[in-house]
Amino acid sequence: MCGVIGIHGKANSNITLDLYDGMIALQHRGHDACGMVTYDGQFRVKKALGLVREAFHFSTIQRLQGHMGLGFIRYATAGGMSTDDSAPFVVNAPYGIAMVFNGNLTNFAHLREELHTKDLVKLNAHSDIEAMLHVFAQELSHRTTGSFLTNVYDTVKAVHNRCKGAYSTIACIAGKGMIAFRDPLGIRPLMIGKRGNGKNAEYIVASESVMFTMLDFKYVDDVKPGEAIFIDEHNTLHRKVITPGRWKPCLFEYVYFARPDSIQNNIGVYKARLRMGEKLAERLKPHLKRLKIDVVVPAPSTSNTAALALAQKLGLTYREGLYKNQFIGRTFIMSGERRKSVRRKLNPQILEVRRRNVLLVDDSIVRGNTSREIIQMLRDAGAKKVYMVAAAPPVISPCVYGVDMPTRQEFIANQVGGTTEAIRKYIGADFLLYQTIEDLIEAVRIKKGPAQDFCTACWTKKYPTKEVTKALLRKIEHERLTNKDAPHC
Repeated sequence: MCGVIGIHGKANSNITLDLYDGMIALQHRGHDACGMVTYDGQFRVKKALGLVREAFHFSTIQRLQGHMGLGFIRYATAGGMSTDDSAPFVVNAPYGIAMVFNGNLTNFAHLREELHTKDLVKLNAHSDIEAMLHVFAQELSHRTTGSFLTNVYDTVKAVHNRCKGAYSTIACIAGKGMIAFRDPLGIRPLMIGKRGNGKNAEYIVASESVMFTMLDFKYVDDVKPGEAIFIDEHNTLHRKVITPGRWKPCLFEYVYFARPDSIQNNIGVYKARLRMGEKLAERLKPHLKRLKIDVVVPAPSTSNTAALALAQKLGLTYREGLYKNQFIGRTFIMSGERRKSVRRKLNPQILEVRRRNVLLVDDSIVRGNTSREIIQMLRDAGAKKVYMVAAAPPVISPCVYGVDMPTRQEFIANQVGGTTEAIRKYIGADFLLYQTIEDLIEAVRIKKGPAQDFCTACWTKKYPTKEVTKALLRKIEHERLTNKDAPHC
């Protein structure tokens, strides 16, 4: 899962600082690397490993000038750590194109071979963004007659036909404008904002809306599944659904990845997490008399909202019994030793948990290692009993659309037999309860909203794109286990 942002400003303006602030706002979507490209008659690129604030200094900002640009936050789903594998990527022809995207191409191996043999293009990075950029560039170069808008729409249609998987893409085309498009199922999020009117209008496209208010942009709409939007050099916004599809946005975004103040697919993430907590409360109610819960404690910070709603619904005491060090990365997306990461990130508030029956609320249980470590921390802090509830069902199947959980054996639900009781014993809880998939969908879905269905593959094994077969899943798993240079965002 990565974060992308594109801004098309007024002529002769400089959007670099806005891009920087927007990238900071998306930092929660990845800590591995970041990059920015601006256009002022030529493309100016900066890529670096690590966080945005570490990579971009005043001298860098001064060099990156332009009225149009892209920002990228990288969360590597596989492969090595190198700026060579990080976006933005740029090609010189046709016109000059820079591109970023969030997602994962499930047919990357086929595309790489096809680009090499058919288009005579050699990929330098182990990145599916580079593959998509070359597909886009090759298709656009074949369209030289008619209006440029028609040509770029036809190019997006060709990309939809050739590139399988999930993606939200933004590209700057030198001297022409900015194009953004979404896969035909809208699995990965992408939304549009506007600042000013008429000739003074400026547009932003991003993975989340979290920076819109800060930068004085007004939310306009989500890019629809299969839709392309184009902002020309006269700052006119053009929109067209290129490949009609159905809404299947990623449900895991609402559970974990998105910031709570984000709105995706017209659904407020904070409201969705409140409803997750309320649904959990209904499932937990029959067990209250037996458990005798003294305090509800969230595993910070994505589960805070659900935990608060649960406590309010059941009339239980809510306390932030675990202090989170804000300068340590998110353990789900961190590589290395997770146990050390958890201990460095979280510290128990002893006075809030000692001699109490603690109900620990977390957003999900994926590998089980983090849950096990937190439960032991609470016991070491003096908790009498530690119960646990998860706002999402057990993860049982790999995500092939950009979330870093591509092998079945990584999931605790597949390691210990799959029963709730076996998982409870493994993580060391005195009681364990999961949200049902039906309740999770109901918590996120809103009446009359555009998205009435979601991608739930990691919980149900139901993949929304046809190319994902058992054979493909075995191939991806094999690449994950044996090839450190597997494709990644």
